[in-house]
Amino acid sequence: MKAADSYVSIDIETTGLNPKKDKIIEIGAVKVIDGVKMESFSTLVNPARRLEQTIIELTGINDDELAEAPYIENVLPELMDFLEELPLLGHSILFDYSFIRKAAVDNNLSFEKNGIDTLKLSRRFLADLEHRRLDYLCDYYGIPHNAHRAFSDAEATVELYGRLVDNFFETDSSLFSPTPLVFKVKRDTPAAKQQKERLYKLLEKHKITLGADVERLTKSEASRFIDRIFAEYGR
Repeated sequence: MKAADSYVSIDIETTGLNPKKDKIIEIGAVKVIDGVKMESFSTLVNPARRLEQTIIELTGINDDELAEAPYIENVLPELMDFLEELPLLGHSILFDYSFIRKAAVDNNLSFEKNGIDTLKLSRRFLADLEHRRLDYLCDYYGIPHNAHRAFSDAEATVELYGRLVDNFFETDSSLFSPTPLVFKVKRDTPAAKQQKERLYKLLEKHKITLGADVERLTKSEASRFIDRIFAEYGR
């Protein structure tokens, strides 16, 4: 038995931590075939909403950059072609997978993958370290890394995986095999015309700037915004 040596290392940056509410703003991926880096994929993604200052400070990505970026439905077909049938590699891979799967489901695309998680491996084999964050582990192994940018994180994860294979594969080889990634999610449909009209009226009435593109809201997102306005300003 040998460690998986053909896979796509992937990382995303997002507007927040909840794949059912937050959006992808950057995707980076590195394709590895038989242990050799072959191709790369990198793009910003327009989330159709303004970023929180904390996200701007964390990633260095700003609203002006994202305004010129493609929307997720324009990114997904190219991304799916790039991923092929290969397993995914990531540091906390279920986080990245959950956001991509949610976007895929919302756009009527199938997205089922197996994956390998370097965070899980690090927790198993590097339990004595103070942290198992990607930036900390890169410092520990001397891996060049620009933290919180998707492509750099994906590249660094390839290097980290290589170190873990070299050092620990013989200890428990079963942990280095891809396993099914599971994230259950329902499709969100676009906001209804009536919802959008109601929201526009509320925004005008209360002189509110929403910080998101009303025309691109889902039904659940529009409902949340309407409920929030009712709670704060009344009907």
